[in-house]
Amino acid sequence: MSKMDYEKLLVRKPAYEIAVDLVGKHKGHQVPSMTYMSNDLVPGSNTYIEVSWIYDVPTPNPYVHEHAHNYDEIVMHIGSDPDDPEALGGELTIEVEGQPLTFDRTTALFLPRGTKHGPLTWKKVTRPHIEMTVMLGCGDFAKAMPGRNPEQ
Repeated sequence: MSKMDYEKLLVRKPAYEIAVDLVGKHKGHQVPSMTYMSNDLVPGSNTYIEVSWIYDVPTPNPYVHEHAHNYDEIVMHIGSDPDDPEALGGELTIEVEGQPLTFDRTTALFLPRGTKHGPLTWKKVTRPHIEMTVMLGCGDFAKAMPGRNPEQ
């Protein structure tokens, strides 16, 4: 049996592919965001993971509007306080099928494929935190957001 080279499964440097044309036009959050897993980065992974830092109330706010995906999605907002990792360091509201969900703690939200979600509106940011999206079975941005250019 041949030995697998697991190095090819490790992403050491993200791709910067989402919203590259918005550099300097948006404030308060990392632009472009970092893609840490995709079929381009790890062929056959069939997973899409995007990460960005939120360090102030983003402008424009909201910058994520109502949309849906053809894949199940997990959206996480992760606090950065090592003494209180459940504290988000901000407060935001996301609408899911028109129902507003407001939180100020580290969270994970499961969105079944086809579920409309957005807008995502920050009310305050008191500490930088991470926003992460994970799509299983979706290996690239084009599948994640059909019809949308990654530079938007």
